[in-house]
This record gives sequence, structure tokens and C-alpha cells, in this order.
Amino acid sequence: MDLAEGFRNHKEKIINKWVEYTLSSYGSSKFFKKERDQFANPVGGNTREALTALFSLLAKGEDSQQFKKPLEQLLAIRAVQEFSPSQAVAPLNAVKHITREVFKADKERRHLVDELYDFDFAVDLAVLAAFDIYMRFRERLYKVRIDEIRSGNHVLTDAKCPSNLLSEKNK
Repeated sequence: MDLAEGFRNHKEKIINKWVEYTLSSYGSSKFFKKERDQFANPVGGNTREALTALFSLLAKGEDSQQFKKPLEQLLAIRAVQEFSPSQAVAPLNAVKHITREVFKADKERRHLVDELYDFDFAVDLAVLAAFDIYMRFRERLYKVRIDEIRSGNHVLTDAKCPSNLLSEKNK
């Protein structure tokens, strides 16, 4: 039995654990884990979709340039949350440990743990790419924020209702 077959046989189990681990990093993790409807739960749906696509790429040993789309899908959401850069990308690294756990629990595939070097390296490359993507999204957010302050729109987005401000000034 080879590594590719091990990934195929345990793909769903690995992805489910990975998604659950990732969603547990959110404050409302119970809702994100429980609600399966992508429209009612876009964070959970996008996380599942992105991690499923990323796992397929990692398992196939694809070029790290292919990781960009699923990483952007995942990190576009995490970048607007109150995560530090390390907290935002940390769940990506968990797939290495989850995969090892799943393979060790299967007597027939236990020996595959020793063959995960290339997979681990691909995950490390994905984490590095994720950090760059996260920082790019955060930089974009800060530029928008600076533009709001320069244009005066922050009064509309950060302050109370403008009509309420007028009434407070008249007191």
C-alpha cells in the first residue's frame, strides 16, 4: 500500500478533523462546526472548501504555486478577524499531525508515517505562502482604513449616526 492510496482512503477523515481544528480557533466555533449550510455559515463552508482543495493539492504533491487559490479563500476570512499572523496560519500546520494520527490508528497504513517527509515539506511551504497572503490581505485592510480616514468616511463608519451627532452638538 502506497502513500497516495493512504491519502485516498483517509481523505475525508483527515479533512474533517482538520476543518474541526481550524474552526475551533474561532470564538463562535460551536456554530461554525455545527451548521453545514454554506449560506447560513460562510466561514465554515469556505473553510471546508478551502481545506478540502488544499489537502488534495498537498496529497498529490502539487507545486506550491497551486496553493494560492485555496489559501486566499481561507485567509481572506481570517485576515478580517482578530487573529495574529501566527494564529491565522497555525491551523494549516495541524494537518501534518492529524495525518500522522490517522495513519498511526490504521494498522495497515501505520508504516506510511515514515513516508510523509515530502507531504510535511509541502505543508511547510503552504504555511509560508499563507503567511504572505495573510499579510497582503491585512495590508490591504489597513490601506482601506487609511483611505477612509483621509476621506472623512470614517465618521460615517466609526461614529454614531450623523444625525445623532448633530443633535448632540446642539445640546
